[in-house]
Amino acid sequence: MKILDRLPLLPLLFLALFLGLAPLAPEPHLIEKLRMLLAGSLARPIDIFDLVMHGAPLLLLAARVLRLLVAGPADRAG
Repeated sequence: MKILDRLPLLPLLFLALFLGLAPLAPEPHLIEKLRMLLAGSLARPIDIFDLVMHGAPLLLLAARVLRLLVAGPADRAG
C-alpha cells in the first residue's frame, strides 16, 4: 500500500483522463473495449492489451482516491 500512497494524484489524474479518453474519435478505446467485454467478443490479445493499457490508470486513480478517503488522519500525516 505504500507504493499506492506515493503515487501523485495530479499526474495520475492526467494519465487516467488522457489514456481513458484516447482517441476521442470515433470512440475512446476504453469504451470500445468495455463494450466488447460485455458482449463477450474480447478475445484477441491486442484487444485485451488495449483494455488493460487504457483502464489501468483509471483503476489506479480510483484505488488512490479510495485509499485517501478510507485512511484516517494519522495515516495521512505520515
